Amino acid sequence: MNETDLWTVATIVAMAGVTVLTRCFFFLSSKPWTLPELARRGLDYAPIAALAAVIVPEIVMTQGHLIGTWQDARLFGTVAGVAWFVWRRGVLGTIVCGMAVYLPLHIGLGW
Repeated sequence: MNETDLWTVATIVAMAGVTVLTRCFFFLSSKPWTLPELARRGLDYAPIAALAAVIVPEIVMTQGHLIGTWQDARLFGTVAGVAWFVWRRGVLGTIVCGMAVYLPLHIGLGW
């Protein structure tokens, strides 16, 4: 085993140890543990923030650069999906409406 393999194995073992320790940390204490109210309120917004961090760049960027034209099917699909959600408040309808606008523009017109 060469030195690189030894460092790789050591790194994997150390990362596994840290993962186990951090995940089991809450079970080691005999006292009940609760999140502070500020942290609990912050966690309410975590799914929305994570979704926005993934979705927004996919809508407004291509190849790492902002899109430079309004002729992008993603923009029109997003507007249609948001309009549907504001009107009906349904997630499935939002997806279907957005894709119903996006696909013809993307496949049909090549946007």
